Amino acid sequence: MYTPPLFQEVDLQKIADLIRDYPLGLVISSKADASKETASTDEVAKGAFPIASPLPFFFINNSDQPVLRSHMAKANPHWEQLASVEECLVVFQGENNYVTPSWYPSKEEHHRVVPTWSYEIVQMRGTPVLHESPEWLYKQVSHATNTLESDRIQPWQVTDAPEPFVDAQLRGIVGLEVIVTDIQGKWKMSQNKDANDFEGVKRGLSDPSDPHRNSKLAEKL
Repeated sequence: MYTPPLFQEVDLQKIADLIRDYPLGLVISSKADASKETASTDEVAKGAFPIASPLPFFFINNSDQPVLRSHMAKANPHWEQLASVEECLVVFQGENNYVTPSWYPSKEEHHRVVPTWSYEIVQMRGTPVLHESPEWLYKQVSHATNTLESDRIQPWQVTDAPEPFVDAQLRGIVGLEVIVTDIQGKWKMSQNKDANDFEGVKRGLSDPSDPHRNSKLAEKL
């Protein structure tokens, strides 16, 4: 990922917070030796080419080896490709928004301004490990459910569903664990603007009457 030093984010807690708030990641993998011209129909069906799957991930960073955990439908051929490659990429997109030149006070001075986009994004590379053990899968879906339901007054739990039904559902999924080897964070938040233009962006994002408003992003500037 192209990341000028000014936009680089290395604070692991900040990165973990983004994944917590925006857990739907895009896992991407590819077989380096894949050739569409020579691949068989079966290879295509099993994902011999670059493919991506949106999955909710949970970042575990309580040791020297950070990991991402998720699960996916067994009907999705992506898991078979992931089982055969040494590396995959997972991308998390946080808050983002269009930035109009009209927000820059400098526009009225010299007009040498252009539109841009503000965003926060995290990319993690790592080794994919697949899990089909019912015990691992049950622990994973329970953790996911308990985490995502925690703010509800009456949280739904896996044990609310009949056990035979849960067992059948577990047979239809595959667990995915990514042993993270590289983490890159990029926060492109108008850091390259002078104080006046920076404050102009913040005012514009906060303005409830502006068609390009985004109060969540304004709070992060």
